[in-house]
Amino acid sequence: MPTAPYRLDMPRDHATGVIFASPHSGRDYTWEFLRKSVLDEMSIRSSEDAFVDRLFDSAPSLGAPLLSALAPRAYVDLNRGADELDPALVRGVRSSSHNPRVTSGLGVIPRVVANGRAIYNGKLELAEARSRLAEVWKPYHTCLQSLIEEAKSQFGLAVLIDCHSMPHEAVQTMAGPPGRKPHVVLGDRFGAACSPDIMDRVEAAFAAAGLRVVRNAPFAGAYITQYYGRPSRHQHVVQVEIDRGLYMDERRVRPSQEFATFRDVIRGVIAEIVEIGRGEAKPLAAE
Repeated sequence: MPTAPYRLDMPRDHATGVIFASPHSGRDYTWEFLRKSVLDEMSIRSSEDAFVDRLFDSAPSLGAPLLSALAPRAYVDLNRGADELDPALVRGVRSSSHNPRVTSGLGVIPRVVANGRAIYNGKLELAEARSRLAEVWKPYHTCLQSLIEEAKSQFGLAVLIDCHSMPHEAVQTMAGPPGRKPHVVLGDRFGAACSPDIMDRVEAAFAAAGLRVVRNAPFAGAYITQYYGRPSRHQHVVQVEIDRGLYMDERRVRPSQEFATFRDVIRGVIAEIVEIGRGEAKPLAAE
């Protein structure tokens, strides 16, 4: 596993209940892990939200924590529940209730990367799966829960912005005319994970930056949004999916020439979003 499963960048002046997190941008691919995979070093990165942590790295200077995974998604998917183990991959796991994510190979220990390409030739032992969860999944979520509790205690609410990216190819298949495809998809589990006024303000921040925004289709939010989004407890989660074509060369997995300019755009979005949680916030009514 990587030397550490995550990196936490705290602001010098912690001035907002907003938290930014990037659970899929980890890129510490250990030799031991790559040796077990049948994929080459480029193919195994295809499901990674490459450079999303760098897009949002101005958050601490604007008063908000930034939690970034270091372990790669292909090793442990932090946006899955710890119990979402795949019996087709992990020896000794029994099939349980139907879970489409697990069935498709995208459980907490993924069986495949993008386009259904298998990561391994054969199965993993249950002991190894449990070790990965203990070394990567549990520390990340323990830290995330601590950040949420601290934000609620200090500011009266927590607003988690769960940062992801989506393949440009997926964007092109979305509904709408070619020149009007969305740049950003915001997910709040159709209102279950975030209060309407906060969701409106997050959307307005992206729209004010000139980005086309849609909600919940085709990405409404996965485990993190569903588990941590509790508006009645003053904790709100918005999953953010950004078109990779805006800032990276997907084929080479490297920042494009537009990366620096787009990161400046995102800095402006962050500056607007952190205002949602500044100062002593009044408790929000339960939905």
